[in-house]
Amino acid sequence: MKQLSNFLDSQGRLVKFPAKRAMQQEALAYLAAKFQPEAEYTERQVNELLGCWHTFGDPATLRRALYDSRFLDRDPYGRSYRRSGEACGPAQQGPAAVPR
Repeated sequence: MKQLSNFLDSQGRLVKFPAKRAMQQEALAYLAAKFQPEAEYTERQVNELLGCWHTFGDPATLRRALYDSRFLDRDPYGRSYRRSGEACGPAQQGPAAVPR
């Protein structure tokens, strides 16, 4: 089985979104760990943060996948996002980005 590291460049950025569901979930958990647990983010901030952690230029697809897989929650109007409380266990938490 492939490892997530096969999808990351030397700077830890996702270079392509995996095709297999299990590896997609690993990639999404990795990206979700970049969000601070209690912080709220606008859609623009989510896209900017994701832009820093992938190289294929599609933050909207990643944002939707994070939401659909319940790694991110959003308000009913889609204006505010936050990392899901269950999204990342202690072993998956990575460096968090500070929202602007």
